[in-house]
Amino acid sequence: MINGQSVHEQPAVMRTERGLSVIGTRITLYAILDYLHADWPPKLIQEWLNLSEAQMAGVLTYLAEHREEVETEYQEVVRRAAEIREYWDTRNRERFPGLSLEQLTPEQRLLWEKLQEWKKRIAQFEHNGDDHNSH
Repeated sequence: MINGQSVHEQPAVMRTERGLSVIGTRITLYAILDYLHADWPPKLIQEWLNLSEAQMAGVLTYLAEHREEVETEYQEVVRRAAEIREYWDTRNRERFPGLSLEQLTPEQRLLWEKLQEWKKRIAQFEHNGDDHNSH
């Protein structure tokens, strides 16, 4: 054993400028936690993010061993993302107060409707995540 790890074990997680990340990828543990909080099974997350079995196992082990620390960081990441989203929503409302749906071309209207649907999905996902976190 070296530093609590078997000589043959390879670490799966390291801190980067993006935060806690899967080694060799740009995938953060916070992204994986988004999926876990939405009750995705680890195997599906692994396939969706194109992670090896060893990477996913390493991430799950790291999460189990550092759950409180990672959850605290995750909540901060979620809070900051919400603040940033609110800032830009407010700024865009201020920049485009007179824009009405009647002024949009059919293509712009279609894009606007798709955007509204995505916003609903994100809000539902965040709401479900909050419900999951409170149990």
